[in-house]
Formats: sequence, structure tokens, C-alpha cells
Amino acid sequence: MSADTSAPDPHGADPHAAAMAAQANLPTSPDQLLAHLKALGINAQTTDHIPVFTVEESQKVSRDMSGGHIKNLFLRNRKEDMWLVTVEENRRVDLKALGEKLTGETGGNAKLSFGSADRLMTYLGVIPGAVTPFAVINDKGKKVKMVLDRHLLSCNPINAHPLVNFKTTAISPDDLLKFLEAEGHKPQLVDFA
Repeated sequence: MSADTSAPDPHGADPHAAAMAAQANLPTSPDQLLAHLKALGINAQTTDHIPVFTVEESQKVSRDMSGGHIKNLFLRNRKEDMWLVTVEENRRVDLKALGEKLTGETGGNAKLSFGSADRLMTYLGVIPGAVTPFAVINDKGKKVKMVLDRHLLSCNPINAHPLVNFKTTAISPDDLLKFLEAEGHKPQLVDFA
């Protein structure tokens, strides 16, 4: 893949090693996820690369990967409702309008904010930078609602992290829907255009 262009840490810590260590003891490993996909009859192609934490970093390693590339927003409101919102990587998301659409409310009750890293690990079992629709495999209590950019259904394949940010898995839109439904997280399809 592409060369690592990140700046060295002035304190000598290797950010890639730290990312790998933070993802060593996840509730579900990438291998377990991929075995689960296979058991569901889902074909997936996985590529290894350096850890990426932002859309910009991801774009550097995914240049040669065809299909749709995503970003994921782990959101919550004041009532403690939570959503995992998966959109095309360049899509702008108006959180105020999205909050009104998802909650059916306006004003303060519709206000969405990002969930904390602790909340993310508790409910979806991933670290920031590795958020993915595949993380619903860890939401056994069905506390997180899945929201999917309708445009992604026209992208084939869809590229997503398999629970870690140093791999990318390509999957067809139909197979992503099949996985989400098998996990009890049928997505709410939203037009973000």
C-alpha cells in the first residue's frame, strides 16, 4: 500500500504500535467477524494497511480500492439514544437536521453529539478510527440504531474497517444489508444529498 506519511511523535511513541495494541483485545476480532460473514454466506475481501484514524488518512491507503468508501459517526442525544451513522466518505452531515430526522423532535431534544470513546467501546467494541457498520456485531443489547446513507447502496463494493483501523474489507451493498439484518440492526436508509 502507500507509504506512511505521518509525522513522528516527538515523545518517541509509535502511533501505529499504540493503535495495534489498543485493538489487540477487542470483544470480536477481525478473524471472528470474517468467519461470521462467511457463515452467513457473505463474500468479503480484506486488505491490510497502516492504521488510519481520519478520512484523509484513509483516502491515502484506499486510492487503489474500488467502490464506495465510508465514514462513520457514533452519535447520541440527551435521552441516551445512540446511532451509528454510515455515509459516503465525502458526505457533509448536518447534525441538527439529522437529529430532527432521527428523533422526530426539534430544538434541544433533537440535538446530537458524538459518543465518547468509552461509550464507543462499551456498545460497539471498537476504538475511535475503527468505527464501522460491522461493529454492530458487538451490540448484543441492540442499543445502537443503524443509519445508512442510501447512496451507498449504489456503490459496489462498500469498503469498511473489519473492527480495526489497519484493515479494510470490501463487501457488496446487498451483503452489508444482509449482515446488518442478521445482527438485528436493519438500517434506517437516509438520503443525505
